[in-house]
Amino acid sequence: MSDIADLTRRMRTFTEARDWARFHDPKSLVLALVGEVGELAELLQWLRHDEQAAAVSEQPLNGRLAEEMSDVLLYLLRLADVVGVDLAQAAADKLQANEDRFPPDDHRSVAPSKA
Repeated sequence: MSDIADLTRRMRTFTEARDWARFHDPKSLVLALVGEVGELAELLQWLRHDEQAAAVSEQPLNGRLAEEMSDVLLYLLRLADVVGVDLAQAAADKLQANEDRFPPDDHRSVAPSKA
C-alpha cells in the first residue's frame, strides 16, 4: 500500500515523463477532477437505495467504482502538488476541526447544518 507522499511523487514523475505539466494548471486539474467525480456519480446515479449495498460490493460495479475513485484521488493529489498543499496535513487538520465542531454527544444521528 502506498502513502499519499509516494502517490504524489509517482504522479509527478508520471506527468513529467510525458511532458504533461504544462497542461496541469490548477483550473484544468479542477475541471478534470470534476469530470472524474461525475463519472463516479454516474455509476450510482440510477441505483435504487435498496439495491446499492449489494450492487457496490459486486463486480463489475465494484471494480468500476475503484477505477473512478482512483482517478479522483490521483487528480486531487496532482492538484495539491501543483498548488503546494500538503494534502495529508490539510485533511488531518480538517478532520480535527470537524471533530471539535461536531462533538458526538451533540450530533449523533443529526445531519450537520450549514446555518
